[in-house]
Amino acid sequence: MKIKNHYKLIIQILFFISIFNTLYSKNFDKSYDEDSVSNYFSGILALNNNDYKTSYKYLKQLEGLEDNHYNFSSYYEYSLVNEKRFKEAFLYSKKIEKKNIGNFESNIIISTYYLKNKKYDQSRKYFAKAEGNFELNSLQKLTSGIPNNWLSLINLNEKDGIRLINKIPDKFKNIKRIQNALAHCFYNSKKTNLVFKKLTSGDDIDFSRYNFFHANYLYKIKEEEKASKIIDDSLEFSPRNLILNQFKQDMFSKNGEKSANQFDCRNSSDLIAEIFYIAANALSSQEKYIESNFYINLAKYLNPNFTSYEILYAENLFALKEYKKAKKTLSTIKNKGKFYNWFAVKQIVSILNQEQKKDELLILLNRSYKELNEPTIYETYDYANALRSHKKFRESVNFYTKVYNVIDKNHHLYPNVTEGRGIAYEQLQDWPKAEKDLVSSIDALPDQAYVLNYLAYSWIEQGVKINKSLEMLKKANELKKNDGYIIDSLGWALFKLKKYKEAKEYLQLAVRIMPSDPIVNDHFADSLWMNNKPVQARYFWNYALSLEKTDEKLKKIINQKLLEGLKKKS
Repeated sequence: MKIKNHYKLIIQILFFISIFNTLYSKNFDKSYDEDSVSNYFSGILALNNNDYKTSYKYLKQLEGLEDNHYNFSSYYEYSLVNEKRFKEAFLYSKKIEKKNIGNFESNIIISTYYLKNKKYDQSRKYFAKAEGNFELNSLQKLTSGIPNNWLSLINLNEKDGIRLINKIPDKFKNIKRIQNALAHCFYNSKKTNLVFKKLTSGDDIDFSRYNFFHANYLYKIKEEEKASKIIDDSLEFSPRNLILNQFKQDMFSKNGEKSANQFDCRNSSDLIAEIFYIAANALSSQEKYIESNFYINLAKYLNPNFTSYEILYAENLFALKEYKKAKKTLSTIKNKGKFYNWFAVKQIVSILNQEQKKDELLILLNRSYKELNEPTIYETYDYANALRSHKKFRESVNFYTKVYNVIDKNHHLYPNVTEGRGIAYEQLQDWPKAEKDLVSSIDALPDQAYVLNYLAYSWIEQGVKINKSLEMLKKANELKKNDGYIIDSLGWALFKLKKYKEAKEYLQLAVRIMPSDPIVNDHFADSLWMNNKPVQARYFWNYALSLEKTDEKLKKIINQKLLEGLKKKS
């Protein structure tokens, strides 16, 4: 932990130096006092740490700094939007426009604000400025160019409008396909149904999300049966698709008009919100959370009734370890329907686990499952997994068995259920049942690296089927390259087969990958001893003893080795 904190401090110092050099390369106004410089650094550091409330507090005190430091306005605008201060962001963006120092972000903010207030000509004007006046990366070109095109459709006929949308460069072919389908929907084209089917039926990429937009379109034109079939067909291939499951429930309860995800493909705000969501999702996958949250908050501003946007925002907050904010967002999601409720509960349980609030999470988990009205096999499977991960092994076996009893061997959940139950049985020291389930899981789905590893390692520890285990571990190692647990198991199998030199090579690699794992260090020390390196072996045994994760049982075994060493068996 101390090493990590020191590393973070070094990064922050380098960050300060970079900003300092930038400031003075831009002739930072010498009239700014020490407090102003301190506020600036504090604001930028808070923004870099995704603490938008703090960054806003410090940067607000420095309005006017944009006159001498161009980048200040972008930093401040990110803080404003990510703090959901949209009116304030709009007014600031207009202010810097008057100074002729507007930037890409300011034009996007102004455009979005005008769009929200249905001033479409003004909105289009600023999207065009954002697209044409700055050096842009690919994502910025999309988030300015496509909205500009959508606002043009208001004054174009169907043929010209769809042609305009299809001018998106071919290198963005997937986005182009999505926009083409939505454009047909916008015009209520006779080809809309066909275009959506073509979009979602391809094997090259998963477009299952857009089955919702297809079904939603059909529902709005009173084609409820067709909408229901689209959802049912899609759920056969993606049974856990959250947006589709919730929409199906909303339709079934005759609540489609008040669905958890409200979207109108004839509404420019909804269409452009979806563009911002695509950008936010792409940035999130690259761990660019400041920019991702900028776009997702703009999407939420334009369409506050689309729960899918809240989910991405909650996921970003979780990744940033902003647990309090994430729980607040998830609490909102919980109220959006049965499927969103269970999703939110699972995420809150994960947060409570990170916060080491085990008693609280178990209470929430148990209460929420009991409150489910006729839980699905997937919810029961989730519940069993959660119980097992929190060492409620006996209870987890009962719920895995509930799922096991209603599925057959061809069901896609079968290998997961037998794996989970097998691990729970093993933890309960009921090896015959554990072995049976783990073998069944592999028989149903042979290329499961971690199940192969778990079963093989269990056999090795029992001193049985070691040659077979070795072959399984070689396969697992091919399936999952550079996985420390699998490499450790592979080395340990070789050790048990008395191939000490070869074992040492694998176990040394495992230690490099997992230097803080006590079992891996113990195994490596054993291999060193058997390779006539007693001094090095004792070093790693002592190191294993010093690790926080080393349990009392292992400590006792290691202390015995330090006294007596290992004996080579003939």
